Amino acid sequence: MICSVKQSLSPVHGAEVFLSKKRIFPSNRSSLLPPLRTQKSSCAFVSLSRPLHIASVESFGSPPRKQEKDLIKCEAYEADQSKPIDAGAAPSEVAKRVKIGVYFATWWALNVVFNIYNKKVLNAYPYPWLTSTLSLACGSLMMLVSWATRIAETPKTDFEFWKTLFPVALAHTIGHVAATVSMSKVAVSFTHIIKSGEPAFSVLVSRFLLGETFPVSVYLSLLPIIGGCALAAVTELNFNMIGFMGAMISNLAFVFRNIFSKKGMKGKSVSGMNYYACLSILSLVILTPFAIAVEGPQMWAAGWQKAVSDIGPHFVWWVVAQSVFYHLYNQVSYMSLDEISPLTFSIGNTMKRISVIVSSIIIFHTPVQPVNALGAAIAILGTFLYSQAKQ
Repeated sequence: MICSVKQSLSPVHGAEVFLSKKRIFPSNRSSLLPPLRTQKSSCAFVSLSRPLHIASVESFGSPPRKQEKDLIKCEAYEADQSKPIDAGAAPSEVAKRVKIGVYFATWWALNVVFNIYNKKVLNAYPYPWLTSTLSLACGSLMMLVSWATRIAETPKTDFEFWKTLFPVALAHTIGHVAATVSMSKVAVSFTHIIKSGEPAFSVLVSRFLLGETFPVSVYLSLLPIIGGCALAAVTELNFNMIGFMGAMISNLAFVFRNIFSKKGMKGKSVSGMNYYACLSILSLVILTPFAIAVEGPQMWAAGWQKAVSDIGPHFVWWVVAQSVFYHLYNQVSYMSLDEISPLTFSIGNTMKRISVIVSSIIIFHTPVQPVNALGAAIAILGTFLYSQAKQ
């Protein structure tokens, strides 16, 4: 608790004070402390069952100042406390939890909206390489404008930073394109069911390529993940091998992205938002020449004319929306990593997949067999168990 005592004409001891009805009464003068003047105190109630210790005293022996500013500030704590009591600790903790909740709700909502518009665009305009490029280009442009207008703080980077970021960006590019190719061939729900198997790839890569070992509970948690994904795949009504392999390649690529990011980016003082912005810019540089080589401007132009004639002018809005929401949901997810633990993030990612799967089935009227739904539920449950066992 904090006491603020203004100097007055009557002397008072700094160590011999007692409170009664929020007033301070003087006792015998000490030669060790300067004279103080009594006035009304802003102290709160003090427990009289424990001794009171002075933690810090400011402005003792300081030169005279204006009467209104002449203030001695005492920070006190009770005997069973290790530091002065902070009255604002509880509100700050509540504010932090509210902030994390807002991050999660925004992350899930943006991801659901992105997946809906992305699937609409791919149904009318089946060019996943260009769609992936536009997503990265939109996010890169948004962040460049934010830095130029000082809306966001410009990151301090050097050549070593970009060199370290390159393998992360390469893996991110492969994973992004592979996931988009998958969603252009199969239902959104099926892509995310297969992508829920990413923990299995993470454990296998870490075990056999990096030599890491895990508790038995982690290996056991992979059984429902693998079994659920397999059950969902064999019972999928609109199964497509390219779509299935795209989701699997995306899993593997994102595992390597996480590994490269953990190993190479330690000690880099870049915020989550700026880190993802730099990642998007470098991924765009990597992806653009490959997108031109695989699909090309001629195919894009012909497909664009057909999509606009079939869908109408609001097709352009679909493209803009999927590009903007792709960047926003990823940016929020990276920003949330600055505030929460990896375990909380992993649980949030599992809940995100559930929201995407359910919403896409409802919006696109995706036919789902009971066995297929059971496989999805088992896989997602396994992902949750993995996140618990990993800790």
